[in-house]
Amino acid sequence: MVTNTISVSETPQVLYALRRADDALILGHRLSECCGHAPTLEEDMALANIGLDLIGQARALYALAALREPSLEGGRANTEDTYAYLRDVGQYRNLLLCELPNGDFGRIIMRQFLYSAFIDPYWRAMMKSSDVQLAAIAEKAEKETAYHLRYTSEWVIRLGDGTPKSHDRMQAALEFLWSYTGEMFDTDEAEAMLQAEGMIIDASAIHDGWRTTVQTILDRATLTLPQSAWMQKGGRSGRHSEHLGFLLAEMQQLPRSEPGAVW
Repeated sequence: MVTNTISVSETPQVLYALRRADDALILGHRLSECCGHAPTLEEDMALANIGLDLIGQARALYALAALREPSLEGGRANTEDTYAYLRDVGQYRNLLLCELPNGDFGRIIMRQFLYSAFIDPYWRAMMKSSDVQLAAIAEKAEKETAYHLRYTSEWVIRLGDGTPKSHDRMQAALEFLWSYTGEMFDTDEAEAMLQAEGMIIDASAIHDGWRTTVQTILDRATLTLPQSAWMQKGGRSGRHSEHLGFLLAEMQQLPRSEPGAVW
């Protein structure tokens, strides 16, 4: 176990908040890696801003998790920073899709499109949550994810229906990422409890709408939807690819090397 790793009491409410926060933090960090590497200055700024939006959403969800988590031994309490920087790989609950390396610009855009096409209607539906704090987080997040979906949709169409080379790259990106999309709609016993209380929605309920959105954009982009039904899983229960370990080693380097540092 890595030095300074925290313990977390994963009640259903805490686990739910950490899953959504981890999605946003890890994907936001991946987008931060694009800074200075996008094909144009405008897209460099756009990807950085999307990353900042996601990290802001992560902060709100981590803060909610901290409020809902029972006090730990000795009266200690976790914070948004300890959740982000002092958990080990197996304690993260993000989708495998979010931790995948960036690859080329086409793959970055396609990954963000597939995720945004899911998370935008998800947050829109969550605005009706019986939990006032979750509903407020959803309302703010949806304004941001609506832009993320619009931005990436435009780029998927532009690159897919562009040159033969850009088309082939977008098709390759889609085929590589497709098997990671099924995990977005999975549920388990912990989330089923919250669904029964009206706190969260059943993600599978938006699958058909997501599929329609994706198909509509891919048709305009002259891209072909993969037919494979086999899907990768594991991120929600802490089983991750080797890529997350390298990402966390970089992201957590300062808090791990200088415990308790403030500035």
